[in-house]
Amino acid sequence: MKAILVNKDRSLSWSDVPNPIMGDEDCLVKIEYAALNRADLMQREGDYPPPAGCPEWMGLEISGTIVEMSEKAAEKSNFKIGDKVCALLGGGGYAEYANIKYDMLMPAPKNCTMAEAAAIPEAFATAYLNLFYEGKIKPGNTLLMHAGASGLASVVVPMAKAFGVRVITSVLTTEIANSIKHLGADVVIDFSRETTAEVLKRELEAGHPVDVAIDCLGGAYMGECLPYLAHGARWIMIAALAGQKTEIDLKNIYVRNVRIIGSTLRSRAPSVKAQILSELVENVWAKVESGEVRPTIYKILPIEEAEAAHDILYRGENVGKVVLKVTK
Repeated sequence: MKAILVNKDRSLSWSDVPNPIMGDEDCLVKIEYAALNRADLMQREGDYPPPAGCPEWMGLEISGTIVEMSEKAAEKSNFKIGDKVCALLGGGGYAEYANIKYDMLMPAPKNCTMAEAAAIPEAFATAYLNLFYEGKIKPGNTLLMHAGASGLASVVVPMAKAFGVRVITSVLTTEIANSIKHLGADVVIDFSRETTAEVLKRELEAGHPVDVAIDCLGGAYMGECLPYLAHGARWIMIAALAGQKTEIDLKNIYVRNVRIIGSTLRSRAPSVKAQILSELVENVWAKVESGEVRPTIYKILPIEEAEAAHDILYRGENVGKVVLKVTK
């Protein structure tokens, strides 16, 4: 089969690789679409290696068709050959086929295209993990989700709204703010006009302090915001695109009982990931199928143009998810 490999000069090529060898509890999935994530860029640059046992090529979320099943996978799941599915992978999604343990599969939601289904697993699982496992968010709480035009924010914002949460998000320009109106955030911070800290201070004074923050930026912004959170707030760091260092007033942390949490989905045990996927199907799938929560697709490119797709993320031009089409 073919997969996208990283060459020595960091360029990408659609190359021949060995066919997958199915494990005891695996399903073989013919991949139709693979969605991009910033973790793919980090892996390409050598900063985010795949977990042990995963293929060397990138790709954390896919959609496709089950074409073969092991006996144990058939016994332990309700899936069957021919089912349309989407899946969370440790890696290996930029390919024609993937071996996937049955509990990393989810049925493709009704009323979704297969391109949309591919954009669900990693983003939705990350959103669910940080909203409900780490954030312990509740209806009526206020959430801050940075990078409102990102693929993750395109899921986190409507998912939080669907569960009765008030949402603040941030973007770089007024133009981008206008482009994400469909997500339904209550407050959009426009960095060209004001800082996050200024807005959070205003929200605190108005009685709407942030209870949970999902922060992919970090940098100086993070420390500047911490004094304006709710008592007992959870600030969840998932990346540090704006810088790895910040200055924190430690007294504010213990006086307000603020918790700073580091979180990545990829580092979780397979059993935890499987539980998150099971809860997604149980608690969120109906909202997806009704259209209440849907991924936003920015662009679909053929798999052979993976490098051009990566460039979109490098430039930060996408509003929502970039997806690769694998099948012809």
